[in-house]
Amino acid sequence: MKDKFYNYILTLQDSITSQLEAVDGEAVFVEDLWQRKEGGGGRTRVIENGKVFEKGGVNISAVHGELPESLRLQFGVDSGNFYACGLSLVLHPNNPFVPTVHANWRYFEMYDDSGAIVTQWFGGGQDLTPYYLFEEDAVHFHQVCKTACDKHHPNFYTDFKKTCDNYFWNAHRNEARGLGGLFFDYLKETEEFSMNDRYNFVTEIGNSFLESYLPIVEKRKNIAFNKDQKDWQEVRRGRYVEFNLVHDRGTLFGLKTQGRIESILMSLPPKVQWVYNHQPVPDSEEAKLLSVLATPKDWV
Repeated sequence: MKDKFYNYILTLQDSITSQLEAVDGEAVFVEDLWQRKEGGGGRTRVIENGKVFEKGGVNISAVHGELPESLRLQFGVDSGNFYACGLSLVLHPNNPFVPTVHANWRYFEMYDDSGAIVTQWFGGGQDLTPYYLFEEDAVHFHQVCKTACDKHHPNFYTDFKKTCDNYFWNAHRNEARGLGGLFFDYLKETEEFSMNDRYNFVTEIGNSFLESYLPIVEKRKNIAFNKDQKDWQEVRRGRYVEFNLVHDRGTLFGLKTQGRIESILMSLPPKVQWVYNHQPVPDSEEAKLLSVLATPKDWV
């Protein structure tokens, strides 16, 4: 399974980066191969200063070795080895009317002292973080997510959408990071689902990602914007940074497993503002976004 999924994300990375380059029309991804001294490595691809994308990364990694102490405590084991691979992407557009997007799909195995698998699971998801609210964009993104989920189980979209709303919540701000999407973790084998069923579901979601995002980019990328709107984008990016550094499990996992810091922090936007007690003008488009972020909404 680990070889099967790793080969899948290799191909998916190629597909996503080539299509994003075509949409940008100017910048290309720079590839950086890296090795982890404890075992494994990855293939980081970053795009910067493009016509459409100010910064973005589409990264894959496959790491293995002895479980760090923090993960041994988390899993309640005294010792053990692990293998983890996945694709993680974040795209920060230039235009404040184009939303930021994040997605990842990953696989994990843990072994006993004899090398036998003692647990394995899939995780992942995708979520949309706009700076200005276009309800039809939110509906489109969620409808693509729901269509992909419905092919595998009628409850998947509802369950994983709720998990996403709960997970991407900036508790210290009491607001959502964005408009949600899907989030799932610890998808293990059960009486109802084999690991191959789980693989088929996760790859369905991965394959549908560009369909959920690129039409929004194409629709909004040429809208004119001013400095005030760019400033608002950078203030909201600050909330994105806060979530990633305070709450995000993937960031914390990478740091705890001695991951490559440049790849882990690739998700952070290039330009951010923290303005003291920033409040938008009442009834403005900026205030409209905040009202939606205060309470998760059902889009489809």
